[in-house]
Amino acid sequence: MNIEELDIIRNEAHDAAEELCVKAGLKQNDILVVGCSSSEVTGSNIGTSSSPEAADAIYEGIQSVLIPKGIYLAAQCCEHLNRAIIIEESAAGGRERVNAVPQPKAGGSFATKAYQSFINPVVLEHIQADAGIDIGGTLIGMHLKNVAVPVRLKQKSIGNAGIICARTRPKFIGGIRAAYDEDLL
Repeated sequence: MNIEELDIIRNEAHDAAEELCVKAGLKQNDILVVGCSSSEVTGSNIGTSSSPEAADAIYEGIQSVLIPKGIYLAAQCCEHLNRAIIIEESAAGGRERVNAVPQPKAGGSFATKAYQSFINPVVLEHIQADAGIDIGGTLIGMHLKNVAVPVRLKQKSIGNAGIICARTRPKFIGGIRAAYDEDLL
């Protein structure tokens, strides 16, 4: 990929992350999970042409939004690592860690970039994130809190990969007489 293409990808990732943060109402210490097929971003089928350069651009674009807001990035690995999560140790809490080091062909280029860039990366099997961006059909749903709500963005793709975004909300409990806090919807 050339510099101009990487700049476009970086900007698309930035714009998607920025809009999702606003629409999802993300705040400091929330977690945004991102699954990313760099193969799909560059126009190939998922899992066939991992691109560290594209992953770097996406990582930089997303982190340029999240870091100033104090929102944690959780990078989902590919199926070769059972879609494990790479996250900063400070966001892992007491969650049980697993032992794996992502590589471009086993974990994916995006997760590899996160692992190499985080201050103290840890690997988890499961997380319950507050929102997510699925870049290229990576199936992030298993890492979202129980009630995921689709979020439609102006930014429909990053590179050649379609994106699907979600936020989460608390479960509704009670019956027809229950009242709900509008701020949590």
